Amino acid sequence: MFCYQCEQTAQGKGCTTMGVCGKQPEVAALQDLLIYACQGLALVAEEGRKVGVRDNAVDLFTCEAVFSTLTNVDFDPARFVALVNEAASLRAGLATKVKAAGGKSDFADPCATFSPAADLAGLVKQGEAVALNADSSENEDIRSLKHILLFGLKGVAAYADHARILGQEDDKVYAFLHEGLAAIRRKDLDLNAWVGLVLKCGEINLRTMELLDAGNTGAYGHPVPTPVPLGARAGKAILVSGHDLKDLELLLKQTEGKGINIYTHGEMLPTHGYPELKKYPHFHGHYGTAWQNQGKEFAEFPGPILMTTNCIQKPRESYHDNIYTTGLVGWPGVTHIADKDFSPVIAKALAMPGFAADTDKGSVLVGFARNAVLGVADKVIEAVKNKAIRHFFLVAGCDGAKPGRNYYTEFVEKVPKDCVVLTLACGKFRFNKNEFGDIGGIPRLLDMGQCNDAYSAIQVAVALAKVFNCGVNDLPLSLVLSWYEQKAVCILLTLLSLGIQNIRIGPSLPAFVSPTVLKVLVEQFGLTPITTPEADLKAIAG
Repeated sequence: MFCYQCEQTAQGKGCTTMGVCGKQPEVAALQDLLIYACQGLALVAEEGRKVGVRDNAVDLFTCEAVFSTLTNVDFDPARFVALVNEAASLRAGLATKVKAAGGKSDFADPCATFSPAADLAGLVKQGEAVALNADSSENEDIRSLKHILLFGLKGVAAYADHARILGQEDDKVYAFLHEGLAAIRRKDLDLNAWVGLVLKCGEINLRTMELLDAGNTGAYGHPVPTPVPLGARAGKAILVSGHDLKDLELLLKQTEGKGINIYTHGEMLPTHGYPELKKYPHFHGHYGTAWQNQGKEFAEFPGPILMTTNCIQKPRESYHDNIYTTGLVGWPGVTHIADKDFSPVIAKALAMPGFAADTDKGSVLVGFARNAVLGVADKVIEAVKNKAIRHFFLVAGCDGAKPGRNYYTEFVEKVPKDCVVLTLACGKFRFNKNEFGDIGGIPRLLDMGQCNDAYSAIQVAVALAKVFNCGVNDLPLSLVLSWYEQKAVCILLTLLSLGIQNIRIGPSLPAFVSPTVLKVLVEQFGLTPITTPEADLKAIAG
């Protein structure tokens, strides 16, 4: 196997025997084969659009299939076998429609005529032949940009799938997924053309995040500042991890009146700020962090755990009996809820002991999405003008287990008292329980939500730039980001496509960025690796 799509990759170069995430070689091969099959489907879909043939089933499948290869989503070989076969079947059916409409249906690229092997071993062998490092003759920099695009597309597919579940779609997003997947098969594009495609991926991702924001706020209202208890309430309990608001809503509805309290974990923390979710009286609080203690937290939680969309880590076998997955998430030995009927999870919760007593472990404040922040914009603007607030830091992104991520805790703790920290995504669990105080009633730490809510942060920056009659790069705002997986990649591409300069990124640079490509990013965008909290703060704020 060869996989280097996440920040944890072995020795900062690539996982070759088994994924640091726990992904087995056969799963890695099947994921590579699925991407290959989707590229063949994309070639046909692109031609179909030229002659007015578009199949919504193909669009939705492409999103789900590409999303399923994202880090820590699906580790189940059987499900990838089904997906690879479905990709080939959809491609054949679409090719027939395209040919009937007068479009091109014959392709020289073997991915467009690929026929899946009859058994698992054969599919794994096919996948190994099309692995990311299969073509050793390819130019290093072109390969780097192709893989940046591929991993960005995986992030776009994830956000598009989230949005689609909430009824928000745009054919431009689907069209670019096919365009990008098909382009990766090309050999005739130069470095500049690839940079253009990578930045276009960022542009499309902005639209995708806008759709997701509309889906979330349209269904559940705009988040409002909300204190979230970190302790427990005596009684039966279910813990929900992941990202999916719809699954959480369905679980809340199905557990009404059953004497079960619902707790969030990891990136589900911000859901407590949504008016239509917080109205449920049994939606109690938050239990646990993200990477640092997940195994211990899951093992000790006295109820079942429901994992939605991509989660933080592959669950340990010792508590598989208490784990349930939904949506695209899947692991061998773990029960998957495919029909959104959470009766098995509810039955398990009633059979488990739950919490024996109430506990008070304090609370954290969430709900500072764009409406909440811009609702006090006059105070923020006045504080900036009278120099009560000197600078804003967006310290955001993913968490992870590899050493070096304590940088973000130290950085936030050392931010000067006349500065405000905006944060989002699971990296905030390194520091969000700390007390930072306020500036004139404005909290110095503003939690803007999930990584899925990056659109909110962008809109706040754009709105403030308009008020101060300047560009975003002229604001007293600095971005210090942490990355782990492919949604972080497409968010970074979005920021670059918007022309945002001087972003600091860590804890390490992606293994798939070649030295030449990195030089381009540094020269054109001022992208900089983090160093030490002290040195970076001095360089930014003096």
